[in-house]
Amino acid sequence: MIIYDLKCEKNHKFEGWFKDRQAWNSQNSQKLISCPVCNSSNIDIVPSSITIMGKDSRAAGKLQEKEISPLKALQVLHQYVDKNFEDVGNKFAEVALKIHSGEEEKRNIKGTTTAQEEENLKEEGVHFIKIPAFKMDS
Repeated sequence: MIIYDLKCEKNHKFEGWFKDRQAWNSQNSQKLISCPVCNSSNIDIVPSSITIMGKDSRAAGKLQEKEISPLKALQVLHQYVDKNFEDVGNKFAEVALKIHSGEEEKRNIKGTTTAQEEENLKEEGVHFIKIPAFKMDS
C-alpha cells in the first residue's frame, strides 16, 4: 500500500491510499479520484517526506524506516521536480514575481537565478527553495 499526499486544483490537500503507482495513474487518468472538500477531479501528487518500507518492515507490529542514501533522496527529489514543475530557465525570478503578484497563474516552476535575483525575491516575500543540481555518471 502506498500513501500519497494529494491536492486539487484549488489547493485542498488530502491523502490517497493506492495499491501501487500504476493504480494511482489508472484511477487519476479516469478521473476516479476527487477532492473531499470541493469534489474536483483535477488532482496532483504533492511532495511529502520520504519513507521507504519493505516487506520486512512490520517486525513486531511496528513500522520501521529503511535508510535511504542522501544521493538517492536527491535523485528522487529531482525526478519529482522534473515531472511536476515547469522549467522557466533563467526567467525564474521574473515568473516567480508575476505568480506572487497574481499576474500569472499559480503553478510549480523551476529555473535558475542570480544572487541578486534571489535577494530581490526574498525582499518581495516570494517563497522558494534551492535544490542542488548534480550530474549522474553513466
